[in-house]
Amino acid sequence: QVDLEESGGGLVQPGGSLRLSCVASGRSTFSDYAMAWYRQAPGKRRELVAAVTRGGSHNYATFAKDRFTISRDNAENAVYLQMSGLKPEDSAVYYCNVRLYTDGGRIIDDFWAQGTRVTVSS
Repeated sequence: QVDLEESGGGLVQPGGSLRLSCVASGRSTFSDYAMAWYRQAPGKRRELVAAVTRGGSHNYATFAKDRFTISRDNAENAVYLQMSGLKPEDSAVYYCNVRLYTDGGRIIDDFWAQGTRVTVSS
Protein backbone atom coordinates (compact mmCIF):
# COMPACT_ATOMS: atom_id res chain seq x y z
CA GLN A 1 0.00 0.00 0.00
CA VAL A 2 1.14 3.52 -0.83
CA ASP A 3 -0.30 6.58 0.85
CA LEU A 4 -0.06 9.96 -0.84
CA GLU A 5 -0.23 13.28 0.96
CA GLU A 6 -0.92 16.36 -1.12
CA SER A 7 -0.58 20.02 -0.29
CA GLY A 8 -0.35 23.38 -2.01
CA GLY A 9 -3.77 23.87 -3.52
CA GLY A 10 -5.88 26.92 -2.93
CA LEU A 11 -7.12 30.15 -4.42
CA VAL A 12 -4.94 32.11 -6.81
CA GLN A 13 -5.44 35.05 -9.16
CA PRO A 14 -5.17 34.65 -12.92
CA GLY A 15 -1.53 34.89 -13.90
CA GLY A 16 -0.45 33.77 -10.47
CA SER A 17 1.69 30.84 -9.41
CA LEU A 18 1.20 27.84 -7.19
CA ARG A 19 3.28 24.85 -6.19
CA LEU A 20 1.71 21.51 -5.44
CA SER A 21 3.49 18.88 -3.38
CA CYS A 22 2.90 15.18 -2.98
CA VAL A 23 4.74 12.86 -0.62
CA ALA A 24 4.41 9.09 -0.83
CA SER A 25 4.69 6.73 2.11
CA GLY A 26 3.81 3.18 3.04
CA ARG A 27 6.74 1.41 1.43
CA SER A 28 10.33 1.52 2.57
CA THR A 29 11.57 2.16 -0.92
CA PHE A 30 10.36 2.58 -4.48
CA SER A 31 12.48 0.59 -6.88
CA ASP A 32 10.61 1.18 -10.10
CA TYR A 33 7.89 3.78 -10.35
CA ALA A 34 6.50 6.80 -12.09
CA MET A 35 4.87 9.84 -10.53
CA ALA A 36 2.40 12.15 -12.15
CA TRP A 37 -0.15 14.87 -11.71
CA TYR A 38 -3.66 14.66 -13.08
CA ARG A 39 -6.55 17.06 -12.79
CA GLN A 40 -10.30 16.90 -13.05
CA ALA A 41 -12.75 19.74 -13.37
CA PRO A 42 -16.43 19.29 -12.51
CA GLY A 43 -18.25 17.46 -15.29
CA LYS A 44 -15.04 16.65 -17.13
CA ARG A 45 -12.79 13.63 -17.42
CA ARG A 46 -9.61 13.34 -15.45
CA GLU A 47 -6.66 14.35 -17.60
CA LEU A 48 -2.91 14.06 -17.36
CA VAL A 49 -1.10 17.28 -16.49
CA ALA A 50 2.50 16.13 -16.23
CA ALA A 51 4.47 13.02 -15.42
CA VAL A 52 7.92 11.76 -14.59
CA THR A 53 8.10 8.33 -16.17
CA ARG A 54 9.89 5.32 -14.77
CA GLY A 55 12.64 6.09 -17.27
CA GLY A 56 13.03 9.63 -15.98
CA SER A 57 11.41 11.49 -18.86
CA HIS A 58 9.26 14.52 -18.16
CA ASN A 59 6.02 14.61 -20.08
CA TYR A 60 3.50 17.44 -20.23
CA ALA A 61 0.05 17.98 -21.56
CA THR A 62 -0.04 20.64 -24.25
CA PHE A 63 -1.72 23.13 -21.95
CA ALA A 64 0.99 22.65 -19.34
CA LYS A 65 4.08 22.58 -21.54
CA ASP A 66 5.21 26.19 -21.16
CA ARG A 67 3.70 27.00 -17.79
CA PHE A 68 4.08 24.00 -15.50
CA THR A 69 7.14 22.15 -14.27
CA ILE A 70 7.14 18.72 -12.69
CA SER A 71 9.99 17.53 -10.52
CA ARG A 72 10.69 14.47 -8.42
CA ASP A 73 12.68 14.03 -5.22
CA ASN A 74 13.58 10.38 -4.85
CA ALA A 75 15.05 10.82 -1.38
CA GLU A 76 11.71 12.01 -0.04
CA ASN A 77 9.50 10.02 -2.41
CA ALA A 78 7.96 13.29 -3.44
CA VAL A 79 6.74 14.91 -6.61
CA TYR A 80 6.07 18.59 -7.17
CA LEU A 81 4.18 20.63 -9.69
CA GLN A 82 5.20 24.25 -10.10
CA MET A 83 2.48 26.15 -11.90
CA SER A 84 2.75 29.66 -13.26
CA GLY A 85 0.67 31.83 -15.53
CA LEU A 86 -2.43 30.20 -14.14
CA LYS A 87 -5.67 30.61 -16.03
CA PRO A 88 -9.29 30.16 -14.92
CA GLU A 89 -9.47 27.01 -17.02
CA ASP A 90 -6.76 25.52 -14.81
CA SER A 91 -9.27 25.37 -11.99
CA ALA A 92 -9.71 21.74 -11.01
CA VAL A 93 -8.96 19.17 -8.38
CA TYR A 94 -5.39 18.04 -8.87
CA TYR A 95 -4.43 14.47 -8.07
CA CYS A 96 -1.02 13.03 -7.42
CA ASN A 97 -0.46 9.57 -8.87
CA VAL A 98 2.15 6.92 -8.24
CA ARG A 99 2.44 3.98 -10.60
CA LEU A 100 4.46 1.01 -9.42
CA TYR A 101 6.19 -1.41 -11.77
CA THR A 102 7.84 -4.79 -11.51
CA ASP A 103 11.50 -5.00 -12.36
CA GLY A 104 10.42 -6.14 -15.80
CA GLY A 105 8.33 -3.05 -16.41
CA ARG A 106 4.88 -4.46 -15.79
CA ILE A 107 2.45 -2.19 -13.98
CA ILE A 108 1.63 -3.38 -10.47
CA ASP A 109 -0.86 -0.76 -9.42
CA ASP A 110 -1.80 2.90 -9.40
CA PHE A 111 -2.17 4.87 -6.21
CA TRP A 112 -4.00 8.17 -5.98
CA ALA A 113 -3.96 11.03 -3.55
CA GLN A 114 -7.16 12.46 -2.19
CA GLY A 115 -6.80 15.54 -4.37
CA THR A 116 -6.12 19.20 -3.79
CA ARG A 117 -8.32 21.90 -5.24
CA VAL A 118 -6.91 24.71 -7.33
CA THR A 119 -9.17 27.66 -8.04
CA VAL A 120 -8.01 30.41 -10.37
CA SER A 121 -10.26 33.42 -10.08
CA SER A 122 -10.21 37.18 -9.74
